[in-house]
Order: sequence, then structure tokens, then C-alpha cells
Amino acid sequence: MKPISRLILLSGVSMVVLLLSSGCETVSQVGATVGEATGVLTPEEAASIRRTYKDLTPEQEYFIGRSVSATILESYSVWDQPEATTYINLLGQALALASDRPETFGGYRFLVLDSDEINAFAAPGGYIFVSRGMLALCTSEDELAAVLAHEIGHVQHQHGLQAIRTARITSAFSIGAFAAARTLGSEDVRQLTEVFGGTIEDVTHTLTTSGYSRRAEREADAAAVQILRRIGYDPHALIRMLQHMDQQLKPGRLDFARTHPPPQDRIRDIQRLVRSVPPVEIPRVRQTRFEQALRAL
Repeated sequence: MKPISRLILLSGVSMVVLLLSSGCETVSQVGATVGEATGVLTPEEAASIRRTYKDLTPEQEYFIGRSVSATILESYSVWDQPEATTYINLLGQALALASDRPETFGGYRFLVLDSDEINAFAAPGGYIFVSRGMLALCTSEDELAAVLAHEIGHVQHQHGLQAIRTARITSAFSIGAFAAARTLGSEDVRQLTEVFGGTIEDVTHTLTTSGYSRRAEREADAAAVQILRRIGYDPHALIRMLQHMDQQLKPGRLDFARTHPPPQDRIRDIQRLVRSVPPVEIPRVRQTRFEQALRAL
């Protein structure tokens, strides 16, 4: 078994344990779903229950994100450039601290994929991936900060978790795990493991193939603008980055164009957000730092 595959299996087992030991928050969420599906609860009653509790605990989100990340690394190699990796993480951590969700259970982690694709995506819990092709498209630290801030925005709004099909959680509930966790037999554990595997597939497919909804992308862009303004980067850099993408992206390629709305659509939305915001002059020291850290591109 490959090391990454073993990591996925271990994460799956850990997630099952967490599900079995979940408290009333998860039970109430699943109960709302099942109750609405069976007609026991009205949509309004189910919505009220969902508003009262979070969908998943931070620990559960962490294990899902870790397993999604392991799945992604089955398809991509990591770019072996320690200087660039350290730089990306320092910049990313600073941006994350300026977000509305500065901490996650496992912490934010940033990794560069050794791929010419122009792409970036964020797994639940704060695992953020940027391709070497995306880095090469950036012409300044502010533009790179805009890319990372957008992905942090997805983590902030938990868009990855929203990709999980409701049927997955309903299946887990129907097994009876939440009512009698200590009496589960091997068949029940097998079914829960399958549910977990399906959950990972749902999230990974959204990140790498189908993409988020237009609403989710708008939310991530709005979060990015806010993060960039708070920390002193130029929010207009997000527009410049999208303009670069618009020039470089090719239809049908496995890159940003496949998983995100057309850049021009996003640019129009962002322009409304930054209309009254003056551009930020980029200090020379910032540009020098950017060029030195990524000189291996």
C-alpha cells in the first residue's frame, strides 16, 4: 500500500471514530436531515435545528481535510523547493490571521504542487494548495497574496464541507451509529467507512473537477478583498491576477478554468467591491522578497 493511501485509510478510521463519539451537535444536524426527509419535521423546523448546531466539529473537518489532501497528493507531486514553500507558508499564515477564521483545528498549511497547471484549491480545515503554474503567473507578492486570500476565504466559509452530499450523512445516521456507537458490528463499521470514503470523493471532486458555485466564489472573493485590506495588500491585485488568468487559461484544460467561473465575471463583481478603495503602492522590498523566494520558477 502506498504511504498516501495508508494515510487516507488511517484518516478514514479516525473519522469513523469521531463520528461514533460525536455529541448532540452532530446528532441534531443529522436528525434534522432525516426528519425533514421523512416528513417528521417541516423544512422550517429542520432549518431551525440546523441553525442551532454546526454541521461538523473542527476535529471532523480536520480529518476530512487531511484525507482530501492525501487524495490530491495521489495525483500531484509536491514542488521540492524549501525556500519557496517557507515563503508561501509565511505569507499564507499572515493572511489567515487577518481573516474571519484565523485558526482551524489543525492549523493552516500551504503547499506548492509541481504542476504547470494554473490552479489553486483549499481543502476543509485549512489545507491550501497552489500549483507552480499559478505561482509563475503572479507578478508580485500582492497578486500571490490575492490568490492565497481567496483560498483562505473558501476555508473561512467552509465551502469544502458544503460539497458533501446530504445523503452521505443520512446514510451514516440510518446505520444507527449515533444511537448505539458501542454496539456497532463489523458490517456497520464497513458501511461507515464507505460513507466516509464517499465524503472524501464529494469534496475532492468539487475541488479538482466540478468547482464551487458562483455564490461560493463571490463569497471567497469578498473575503479575499477584506483580508488584503486588513493586512495592507492591494485588493486590486485580485483583479490583476484574474486578468492574467483570462489571458492564459485555455478551454478544456485541467486548470482554474475548469473549476472556476470565467475571470471576467468575477472581475466585474470584485470591481464593485473595490470601487472606492485606492490602489496600494507596492514597496520595493516586498517585490524583492517575492522575486528572491520564487526565483526557482
